[in-house]
Amino acid sequence: MRLKLLTPTEVLVDEIATKINAEGPDGQFCLLPRHRDWVAALVPGILGFTTPDGGETFVAVDQGVLVKCGDEVLISVRRAVRDCDLACLRGVVETRFRHYDDQEKAARGAIARLEAGVIRRFLELQEPPR
Repeated sequence: MRLKLLTPTEVLVDEIATKINAEGPDGQFCLLPRHRDWVAALVPGILGFTTPDGGETFVAVDQGVLVKCGDEVLISVRRAVRDCDLACLRGVVETRFRHYDDQEKAARGAIARLEAGVIRRFLELQEPPR
């Protein structure tokens, strides 16, 4: 199967896979090459896939969607981190995802300040002249 894992900014994985393990809201599932077509929501967790040479790769994914159509599997997620070693992946996920969370908090704060400024200006425009 051709596995493509997409984030909003990059194609993180574009490889041939013989087996894909992922987790949806109802639990874990496995896709094999002759599996029927499939669409599933993904929950944050570890996605694993096996390459034709028997190597196993892991990707920590945020929520997303998986679509298997024929021999192509497309996965689209907000955030993902790839590593071949599960132990290293945990540390990378903690630091990188924490950094993303900090960035999101800062962006939400900036947007809230902008919204408050716009509302304040509208209220000033509605006040009758003195």
